[in-house]
Amino acid sequence: MVAETYLGGRPSLLFVQQLHVRGRRDDLLPPTSLRVSRGELLLVAADRQDQRTALALTISGRMKPTGGQVTWGGHSRIKALRLASALVDSPGVNEPEQHLSVRDLVTEDLALVPRRYRGALLSKPWLKVNRFEDIADLWTEQLAAGKRMELLTALALANPNADLLVVDSPDRHSANVADWLPRLQELAYDGGRPLAVVATVTALPDSWTGPAAVIGNEVRAAEEPAATPEAAPESAPAQSAPARPASINEPDPAYEPETLLLETEDAK
Repeated sequence: MVAETYLGGRPSLLFVQQLHVRGRRDDLLPPTSLRVSRGELLLVAADRQDQRTALALTISGRMKPTGGQVTWGGHSRIKALRLASALVDSPGVNEPEQHLSVRDLVTEDLALVPRRYRGALLSKPWLKVNRFEDIADLWTEQLAAGKRMELLTALALANPNADLLVVDSPDRHSANVADWLPRLQELAYDGGRPLAVVATVTALPDSWTGPAAVIGNEVRAAEEPAATPEAAPESAPAQSAPARPASINEPDPAYEPETLLLETEDAK
């Protein structure tokens, strides 16, 4: 069973092992394993867009896998995973429609924020506070790649419950990693609100030395980051997480989630 991991009293560890989605003819998502905590950015590479999107959907709780294990903070309830995650710019799923203006996009996305936070989130003041007034009347298809990434991630984080950010193929809009990578690093390492950030990409940037994975292949653990003090709620005392295995595609008996996602009735 994976030890529950907390940061500021909230779950902070996404653990995925042998996650698999069967397609009509071949695997939509071949067995894939990964691990990411709040305060980390993980890049996951695959040539095929359908595989990248399948991974993004399953680890954000939007699609039920055929097999494998996925937990958030040690728990496998798909509802908890969905509520804690934000899926950003997934092709054919929630990418902005080209005929929308930025103002209309902001209005639509803010309407999806949980009801108890929605009253304070009106598009006009939100655009002003977040410094997007200058692009409010542009069509979404007119946005430069960097500005698009900045806008869509800001909208995703309008939901204060989001601790896991899953960005689908940001490199499809620009071959220049400067248009998306610095923004994702900023969000992961934010001292005030650190996020667990996963980005699926066509290929790993040559300059990238951080945590990385390849869909369907072994996940090689990056150098262990410096320990971050973590505290569990009073009702759930913090536990020491077991050491990370050299490759989490080779299951470690001490590092196994409590149940399969597919066998959980709450995952409906």
